[in-house]
Amino acid sequence: MRFRTAMLALAMVSLASVAAIHAQAPVAQTPPMGWNSWNFFATKVTDKDIRGAADQMVATGMKDAGYIYVNIDDSWEAERDASGVLHTNSKFPDMKALADYVHSKGLKIGIYSGPGTKTCGKYAASLGHEEQDAQMYADWGFDYLKYDLCSFIPDVMEKQAPNDKAAQMKLMVAAYEKMGAALKAATAKTGRPIVFSLCQYGWDSPWEWAPALGGNLWRTTGDVQARWQSIYDIASQQAGLESYAGPGHWNDPDMLEVGNGKLTLAENRTHFSWWAMLAAPLLAGNDLPNMKPEIKSILTNKDVIAIDQDALGKQARRVYSDGEVEVWTRELQGGALAIAVINVGSDKYSTHPFHLDLAKLGLHGSETGTNLWTGKEVTLTDKMPIELGTHDILLVKVDHPQ
Repeated sequence: MRFRTAMLALAMVSLASVAAIHAQAPVAQTPPMGWNSWNFFATKVTDKDIRGAADQMVATGMKDAGYIYVNIDDSWEAERDASGVLHTNSKFPDMKALADYVHSKGLKIGIYSGPGTKTCGKYAASLGHEEQDAQMYADWGFDYLKYDLCSFIPDVMEKQAPNDKAAQMKLMVAAYEKMGAALKAATAKTGRPIVFSLCQYGWDSPWEWAPALGGNLWRTTGDVQARWQSIYDIASQQAGLESYAGPGHWNDPDMLEVGNGKLTLAENRTHFSWWAMLAAPLLAGNDLPNMKPEIKSILTNKDVIAIDQDALGKQARRVYSDGEVEVWTRELQGGALAIAVINVGSDKYSTHPFHLDLAKLGLHGSETGTNLWTGKEVTLTDKMPIELGTHDILLVKVDHPQ
């Protein structure tokens, strides 16, 4: 009897040790990659859609390319019972079973809420139930939480601090801090680390305070749309934020619109490349079962993904611009350098091509690298002419820059 008791005690200690190890395991050491339901399904998403997305992530090769998270956005919520427990609606009959299914595919699963009384889609959110909800997510087996500000603005910020923007921002930070602490507590109990994604549109410079409260990524701007102007505007606003990104904490210019709307092939390619250069989370949001081959080719380009996932974790910086052409560089592990020449305007023809200034990049002499969209070797020389179509990109990796 004593032996059995001792063995049981030993087993309990071992389980506690495993949980503690998992609780301390860092998450988002590279920018999270996956798929989110919002851009394609919006509030119409169902359990079946999420299972189908997980299946498609495997079947299309996206999982093999590094896409791991399958994230449910808004509209899964029903109402709370007398004990404050938030129930799912009929579209999601069993969240634990759904999480188990996604995990069975070798993937991870994410969920959505917000600090207000209602989410953006007017479903129940987490105000006053942060610890309860965080524990529920962990018990269900979720690996990722997107926490969207929405109704917290009128419900709390504007109500408690009318006409006082500074006080409103303090309330906002405190709300995210509360959920960050709740997620840490849930992780400590269950041993399941949960990525914490702050969705508050870049208000009050979240890059300065989000890491301290457990944020792994934070939106830097308003919502992206499947239009070139939106993509360009958001990418431009990332300049100057590079010092805040790194393993475990990333600037988030919002989800990918690759394959959505009426973006041209060049715009899809540039959008994906730019996000990779920015060390941004790569969360696709397209119609996976009907993905065109050319869109799949963009989303699964492993050389470009490797730029995004580079272990050094340094975000690109805009080095210079010349009219409608911008040049960004990103330092990579082992001393390599990624160079993006982006035509944000109309075609650059052979009559008046763009001339690359290597000196402005701190480079001397010719540089041999790889064009990451053709896979071919390319030699960059000072003042070399570069022709680019409208909104297209030249993305080159130089392994040993001089």
